[in-house]
Amino acid sequence: MTKLGVNIDHSATLREARYRETPADSKIVIEPSPLQIALAAERGGADSITAHLREDRRHMRDSDVFALRENISTKLNLEMSCAEEILKIALKVRPDYVCLVPENRREVTTEGGLDVKSNFDTIKRCVESLSEIGTKVSIFIDPDASQIEFAAKAGAPMVELHTGAYANAWGNSEALNMELERISEAAKFGEILSLTINSGHGINYKNLEGLLSAAKFNELNIGHSIISRALIVGMEKAVSEMKSLISHYGG
Repeated sequence: MTKLGVNIDHSATLREARYRETPADSKIVIEPSPLQIALAAERGGADSITAHLREDRRHMRDSDVFALRENISTKLNLEMSCAEEILKIALKVRPDYVCLVPENRREVTTEGGLDVKSNFDTIKRCVESLSEIGTKVSIFIDPDASQIEFAAKAGAPMVELHTGAYANAWGNSEALNMELERISEAAKFGEILSLTINSGHGINYKNLEGLLSAAKFNELNIGHSIISRALIVGMEKAVSEMKSLISHYGG
């Protein structure tokens, strides 16, 4: 069955909107706690917890990542760039998984796949460093055969297909079918190269069915939609509902 990785970044976004300048060791109540959100996600059935430690620390803090590593019972998937500073932290945290992603200071969230071809040497070194400590590395890429090929050459055992274009095509059947075909072909090519295929970005409770009809994925990484749903029904139920949909649609 396709696993569910729950990205909790936007719980930290909500916290930082009020407490960005407040030290983590402050005596006042700082909420919400990304760790508590992660633990609730696990109770709801999450198979892994994803957190993105960005270079500008716009949501997750270093202390969040270490707290997650020490307290969650499932797998920790750390999203990160290849920046040397972040790599050093990752080597200390020793997450179960790392997903290498691009970063743009002007973006609200990660808006595209990593260009492995143009950054091959840097990415390869990062993959090698993380692999040496037993961390499995995935690379977040657009559903493009050439990028998949270079991800395999870089030594990554996994790729995460960027599904943002599919999500943004919602309501346009022609564009939607075109994006599903791209995803399907990319997943097939990745499997030929013996890569584990994950996907993420923009996946929600409504577009999940179409995505799962296109390919079989090892894991879906979903954040914003689950956090948004959790504001209404609570984190455990929001995760449980998504897990049930994945099972229902044959993931």
